[in-house]
Amino acid sequence: MPLQIPNVLSGPQVSEFRRTLAESTWIDGTATAGHLSRTAKHNRQLPETQPLAIDLGNRILDVLERHPLFMSYALPAKIVPPLFNAYRCGEHYGRHIDGAVRPIAGHSVRIRSDLSATLFLSDPQDYDGGELVIEDAEGGEPRVYKLAAGTLLLYSSGSVHYVAPVTRGERLASFFWIQSMVRSSAHRVALFDLDRIIQTLHTRVPGDACLVDLTGHYHNLLRLWADI
Repeated sequence: MPLQIPNVLSGPQVSEFRRTLAESTWIDGTATAGHLSRTAKHNRQLPETQPLAIDLGNRILDVLERHPLFMSYALPAKIVPPLFNAYRCGEHYGRHIDGAVRPIAGHSVRIRSDLSATLFLSDPQDYDGGELVIEDAEGGEPRVYKLAAGTLLLYSSGSVHYVAPVTRGERLASFFWIQSMVRSSAHRVALFDLDRIIQTLHTRVPGDACLVDLTGHYHNLLRLWADI
């Protein structure tokens, strides 16, 4: 199940990012597309090795490293440095699935993509269209996302998804991939749910002896499932 995390970037941070991105030089988005995705991808992005992109990406990573909800849900082992894309009138990204293994520009390191992430940098009223649509693997209704600026969406990299054509304005976002310490999505969800229960009980009955037992159970499962 995708997870929305609001206010990953504050309003002033989003404004600063957008001012900086407005002065940037963009390239064709197919630079990071796989062979099949090249025909579906019609957008622009910052070059991966551009100092500005690296700086902004590092600032996002600094925030996420201190964000308890992100850490609890993703259990990150490695993260592809955040990239940045832009969609204007008519630009879109057709149905595709993210590559299973992602390279990091300038390095020999490769990362397994367990989770995909989109950090919205434009508010919904700033553009028409541009919805991120994630299809249900079991044939249910697709999930449609057009979230407030500063909101992060995490979802399975194995899901088919697309960005609808933008018909007005500009859609700015950061995107990246995460290799989790726990490969299985079912195991990650179980650990996330257990962690939420522990945190809730810690608030309601602090000091209760069962918290130690539950926390031990959590870490024993993590020890069993972690792939590091």
